[in-house]
Amino acid sequence: MDIAANIASLRERIAAASARAGRDPASVTLMAVSKNQPPDAVRAALDAGLMCFGENRVQEAKAKIPLCPNRAQWQMIGHLQSNKCRDAVALFSMIQSVDSLALALELNQQCEKAAKTMPILLEVNVAGEGTKFGYGPAALLAEFGELSKLPRLEIHGLMTIAPYTPTPERVRPVFHRLCELKAECEQLLGAPLPQLSMGMSGDFEVAIEEGATLVRIGTALFGARPRRAESVAE
Repeated sequence: MDIAANIASLRERIAAASARAGRDPASVTLMAVSKNQPPDAVRAALDAGLMCFGENRVQEAKAKIPLCPNRAQWQMIGHLQSNKCRDAVALFSMIQSVDSLALALELNQQCEKAAKTMPILLEVNVAGEGTKFGYGPAALLAEFGELSKLPRLEIHGLMTIAPYTPTPERVRPVFHRLCELKAECEQLLGAPLPQLSMGMSGDFEVAIEEGATLVRIGTALFGARPRRAESVAE
């Protein structure tokens, strides 16, 4: 697997999608989703110019991050359980998957103990899929005021995982709706929210056309994901 060649190809596709939307390609961050990938793969991506890595599980990140170069920047993109908040606060520079007020309160408490301020994204289940986590749009707007008052959390924007489809165009309405929700949240906050994390290997170009500022790429970068070792606990 030529990770550097894959990154170059992805950057070309990001640039083309940005051009179609009249955007600067530099406004889109390419995140490497390193779930189940070994430190050597992370190192290869770093050497090819990537800095931003996303992990889905706290326990895997806890074991992997110390084995990787210090210059890597790590973000939590998977579902976060309340009992993992302390470790998440210690490990990550951003948590993208805040999906309830209860979780936000626990994160705020752990940040207070660590004397740390944590940038977060609010995860939205735009399509209402029963198998996915995330705020429903109405619940997000209802709780946004309380979320924005938590002193140790900085809301930087929204995140979503679109339904899987072999036809990316079908999920364009999901990305469009997240962009609309960001605008509604900005009105409530009275300030801009700079980040829209949306789009993965199969649909990131449509996401960029709809305003994504960060795309989360695993398979198209690293190839088929290796099986996770059975010894890694959730």
